[in-house]
Amino acid sequence: MNRKKRIIKKPIAKDCSFCLNKTSPNWKESEVLGQLLSPRGRILPRSYTGLCARHQKKATHAIKHARHLALLPYVA
Repeated sequence: MNRKKRIIKKPIAKDCSFCLNKTSPNWKESEVLGQLLSPRGRILPRSYTGLCARHQKKATHAIKHARHLALLPYVA
């Protein structure tokens, strides 16, 4: 069987939002960190969020810290 692969186009942000605002991800800002999660609760990659490498690493660490403190869910 020949199946066609679905190509899902994702919106890609051009600039890092944290660099533009001159801030860094913090575990206390659960609303901001919640935007970096998929509907199932997974951390979205850099290609989707548009964050730079430095802020993606800090955001991942902040999300994991917020999950440990029960501010964000592990799964949805």
